[in-house]
Amino acid sequence: MGDQVLIGYSFWGFLGPGILDTPDGGRSHRRNLIDGLRHTGHDILFLQRNRDLDEAGNDLTEHYRWDIGLPDIDVLFLEWRWPIPGRNTTPCSRPGHTCDLHRQTELLTHYTRKLSIPTIIWDKDRQLDPHDPLRQLNHVTVCEPALHPSPGAVPLLFPVADAAIDTASPTALAAHPRPTSLVYVGNQYDRDDAFETFFAPAAAQLPHLIAGRWPDTNRWPGLNFIGRVPFPQVTEIHANALATVLLLPDRYARVGQITQRIFEAILAGCAPLLPTTIRSAAGLVPASLHITNATDVRDRVGWLAEIAGTNDHTNLIANCLRRLAPFRLSTQLDVLDRLLHRSDRVPS
Repeated sequence: MGDQVLIGYSFWGFLGPGILDTPDGGRSHRRNLIDGLRHTGHDILFLQRNRDLDEAGNDLTEHYRWDIGLPDIDVLFLEWRWPIPGRNTTPCSRPGHTCDLHRQTELLTHYTRKLSIPTIIWDKDRQLDPHDPLRQLNHVTVCEPALHPSPGAVPLLFPVADAAIDTASPTALAAHPRPTSLVYVGNQYDRDDAFETFFAPAAAQLPHLIAGRWPDTNRWPGLNFIGRVPFPQVTEIHANALATVLLLPDRYARVGQITQRIFEAILAGCAPLLPTTIRSAAGLVPASLHITNATDVRDRVGWLAEIAGTNDHTNLIANCLRRLAPFRLSTQLDVLDRLLHRSDRVPS
């Protein structure tokens, strides 16, 4: 391959706002990454079906290309999919079936196993089995958005556009009215313990809201769960709030895998409160935003209410913006550039 690489990119989600009933957090960063790869001279061909057009009625075909066949490519890039019983493990003709897993299997069989095409697996949800034989193939690289990825895996964090950080105004963000004290945007998946420890007791005493899919809320009858919201509303929720808590499943916390919520919040001026149980993540937010329990959450929110709109608030937001440096798109593109050139070798 020359400098330009034709990347066959497989993802199950959206480039645009998508639809309401979807857990696709990739909308916050996927298009940034893809546009960044294209800007550096690579070509992208999407290998799953065009959900933006089929489900959201958003026609992006003037800007991007889809191919659900088996076209010639230089590198296969997979946002890893895993079995979800009753959804992608059912026969293709069954109502409610999604074909993401079947299609991924087809791509791996053809490109990775049959043709030995260099393959990059981005295991964004930590669902790839530690003993999966794919990890042993010389032409396969596994990436994880974690500070401490699995043995042999490469850190590839969720990217935020450099320009979004550089053009954010701490002064304007600090001056914005914030009527809601505490918010959380995200789904329940494996977060009950963190929610109970850090969020729920504090929220019970503060103006708050929780947006996302939380199908089992019986333990917290007095809290304000509003369900899923349209993706553009995520920014609005954070922009109207003083603080959020970075709630993570344990499988994320123990490897320092911070989700896109950190930069979604900071870019809207919403202070991200960071549990100290998250491995090696202390440097990602100022020490004044570290928490060990729900009492800390309540105290930090009270302090934020006192400084709201002041120079202290402006300086805090500016500090948070500076600490987003590890998530910069330019940094992640450097990682991928090295991997794509590593993939330039003849696979074994």
